[in-house]
Amino acid sequence: MKKLLVLILIISSTLSLAQEKSAPFKSGEWLKFRIHYGIFNASMATLHLTNENLNGKSVYRVRGEGKTTGAARIFYKVDDVYESYFDKEDGKPYKFVRKIDEGGYTKDIEINYDHVKKEAELNDKKNNNKKNYTITSKVQDLMSAFYYIRKNYDFEDLVVGEFIKLDMLYDDDGVFQFKLKYLGVDTLKTKFGKVACLKFRPYVQSGRVFKEEESLSLWVSNDENKIPIRIKADIAVGSINADLEAYNGLNNQFKIIMD
Repeated sequence: MKKLLVLILIISSTLSLAQEKSAPFKSGEWLKFRIHYGIFNASMATLHLTNENLNGKSVYRVRGEGKTTGAARIFYKVDDVYESYFDKEDGKPYKFVRKIDEGGYTKDIEINYDHVKKEAELNDKKNNNKKNYTITSKVQDLMSAFYYIRKNYDFEDLVVGEFIKLDMLYDDDGVFQFKLKYLGVDTLKTKFGKVACLKFRPYVQSGRVFKEEESLSLWVSNDENKIPIRIKADIAVGSINADLEAYNGLNNQFKIIMD
């Protein structure tokens, strides 16, 4: 009887653990995207998540790199680097770096967050200019927001037309409200096969790059990873598609629809 009770407890514990959702990402996750401009393979971009020590604290560091490739580099050279250092538990950003060169248009920005003082200092290194901003407990940067949403939102409860909203500090325009609209489920044909996706519309600022605030569409895998599968953008001079090209270090199985 005692052995039977122990066996039942073991089985119950195992089932309980199996029912818990796995974390959507872990250190070592690496994603590579091929970016198309019209019929041309214009550039490649990568996202790499690693462990890092920042001021004595163990944090996640994500580094995003984008570069034009092949003939496109002759006509329009792009070398972009984005980095974010954020808390492993609550996802709060501590440091953000944006260093870009897009056809001669350059920026070199570093943002440091002080969540105790509820302040963030933006250092525009190119122009030797510093600004301070008041922040809320929900503030994110451009990179950390992606991981924060993946970890903290229950996508099964989303309703079509509903918005995910975050405060974001990205550039010297200050803190603004980032909105991500849920558009429903979709299935995409990819190089890996058919992938079930959730479709979103990030609302972006119209102007130098995008035609209007609804110019961007995003598809993420409808599995426990929630990784980007495709991004489509209508820009001032045409349209750009970015497709997942390769991946490594996922924390969960990447689900492909079998015909």
